[in-house]
Amino acid sequence: MARLQDRIAIVTGAAQGLGRAISLKLASEGARLALLDMQAAGVEETAAMVRAKGGQAMAWAGDVTDEATVTDLFGKIHAHYGQVDVLVNNVGGSRNMKIWEMTAEVWDFTIRLNLRSTFLCTRAVLPGMMARKAGNIICLSSGAKEGTPWSAEDKGASAYSTCKAGIHGFIRDLTWELSPYGIRCNAVAPGPIATEKNAPMFADQETRLVHPPSRMVPMVRLGQAHEIADAVCFLASDESSYITGVTLDVAGGR
Repeated sequence: MARLQDRIAIVTGAAQGLGRAISLKLASEGARLALLDMQAAGVEETAAMVRAKGGQAMAWAGDVTDEATVTDLFGKIHAHYGQVDVLVNNVGGSRNMKIWEMTAEVWDFTIRLNLRSTFLCTRAVLPGMMARKAGNIICLSSGAKEGTPWSAEDKGASAYSTCKAGIHGFIRDLTWELSPYGIRCNAVAPGPIATEKNAPMFADQETRLVHPPSRMVPMVRLGQAHEIADAVCFLASDESSYITGVTLDVAGGR
C-alpha cells in the first residue's frame, strides 16, 4: 500500500514550483489532495496533472493570507472530504531589497505572505485534528533562516529570512501545544532549488556575485524540486511517526 493511501492532504501554493512537486509526490503515494493557490489556472493545472496520473485532487483559488477566505476555503474542503489528515503550508515569497531601502509596506507584505498564511491555515485545520487526536502539519521554512549569502549580496532578503526563521519557532511551540492531541508539526528548509521561477535568477547570480549558490553549497549544485517533495512526503508519512518539532534542512549541506 502507498505510504499516504487515502489520507486527505491540503497543499497551499500548489500552482507551480515546490507546491506542484509536493502535490504530485503526495498523490503518487495515495493522498487525496485539496490544492490551494491564488493562481486559479495554475492550481487547476496542477490538479489536472495529478488526475492524469491516476490521483485524486480538487483545486480552489484564493488568498490564504485573508482570514475570511481561509475560513471559506477550509470549510469547503471539510465539506467535500470530511476531514484533513495533512496540511502542507507551502505559500511564501518576498519582495527583496536592502534593509536600508525597505519600506514598512514591503516588510509587512513578506511577513503576511509567509507567516500570516501559515498561522491562518494551521488554525483552520486544528479543530478536526484535535477532535480526532491525529494530524500532521508540515511548513516550508528555508535555508534563508540562517541568512542567505547570495540573497544578501544581491538584493537583500532580511524580511524573508526573518519569516523562515519564524517558521522554526512556530513549529517548535506547536509541538508542545499539539502533541497531547496526537498532532505532529515539522518543517522542511530547502536550499537553492532550481524551480522554473528560481533557476534563471540563480544562473544570473552565478555570473555576477562573489558568493553565488555554487560556492556556498557544499554539494556544489542546486537542489531539485522533487528532493524537497520527497522530504515533505517522508514527514507526512508514518515513517516519521516519532519525529516532531524538527526543521529538516534539505540544502546540500549549507
